[in-house]
Amino acid sequence: MDQHIETIVVGGGQAGLSAGYHLKRRGRPVLILDERQRTGDNWRRHWDTLRLYSPARYDGLPGMPFPGPGGAFPTKDQVADYLETYAGRFELPVEHGVRVEALTAADDGAGYALDCGDRRFTADHVIVATGTFGTRAHTPAFAAELDPAITQLHSTEYHRPAQLPDGPVLVVGASHSGADIAIEVARDHPTILAGRATGQLPVPLESRRARAAFPVLWFLARRVFTLRTPIGRKMRPEIRTHGGPLLRVRADDLAAAGVERVTERVAGVRDGKPVLDGGRVLDVATVVWCTGFRQDFGWIRLPAVLGDDGWPIEEHGVVPSSPGLYFTGLAFQSGFSSMLVGGAGSDAEHVVRHLVAAHPVTAARTPRPSVRGR
Repeated sequence: MDQHIETIVVGGGQAGLSAGYHLKRRGRPVLILDERQRTGDNWRRHWDTLRLYSPARYDGLPGMPFPGPGGAFPTKDQVADYLETYAGRFELPVEHGVRVEALTAADDGAGYALDCGDRRFTADHVIVATGTFGTRAHTPAFAAELDPAITQLHSTEYHRPAQLPDGPVLVVGASHSGADIAIEVARDHPTILAGRATGQLPVPLESRRARAAFPVLWFLARRVFTLRTPIGRKMRPEIRTHGGPLLRVRADDLAAAGVERVTERVAGVRDGKPVLDGGRVLDVATVVWCTGFRQDFGWIRLPAVLGDDGWPIEEHGVVPSSPGLYFTGLAFQSGFSSMLVGGAGSDAEHVVRHLVAAHPVTAARTPRPSVRGR
């Protein structure tokens, strides 16, 4: 028999928990499905030294400030523990270890069905909160042609320099994650950072000037760099396809650490070694791919939901073609702040507000046996 819940949230990170908070606050039944075994595990898997790029006072979710000094930049483990505490404090109904394999229309055409291996749920509303960064790690096809003796890691697999063998390291992708990793491995390895320049903050992130300017930066992220403004609409495709500017690590920092910075693209392989656009062959022992992610929403089997570019066709998280289907936690969903922990709450609130207004009362539905005999 199918298990029916009025609203199912797919994903138990900051976006999914925020959606759950707003739904529960409004007295709406909700279940959050999280494929990981513990709340916060998506953060725990990142490299050891990762810290947020915003101070703690800007990192809270709705109803609960981030603990500790407001000017500190939380570690990835502190974020993971905060999310776990948040879910517990508000008694959010999270089921762990549940992977949604397919989202389809319900058998009777009313609402949605979610196939999760040996379990099946139905729901009147579904909020997809799986995020953007982390959907599917991307490496170029030619990576398979590299000499097997070259160690290859995607940024999702990199944890610390001790993982890497002796010898030169090539970090591919020069956004903030690539810069962070490059400057760390450069302490023990000759390091090349390759990729187009993405710009950088005008002042060092943790400087006094930046701390003084952060209220302005936060205002820009939430009110100016949004889809409501021409500059925000221009930024969105750049952010989604090329990554954001350098944040904690700047160009001068890379140079001082001895990182060789090349802006040519890694274009292919020659004799088993990576080669740049200009023809330079790089003799390296390790390649760390900081080449981002690709959308992996193929499990959503509904018409007119995904565009040709793989991104959902949504308006601030609302899917016009499928009433009752929503997204939250997408990169630049409403603006630059959508990508930040502290921006998850407002996007989720908008989605929940729309859901409640569009569906103020949901008729009780009796779970029915699945046509597939589950």
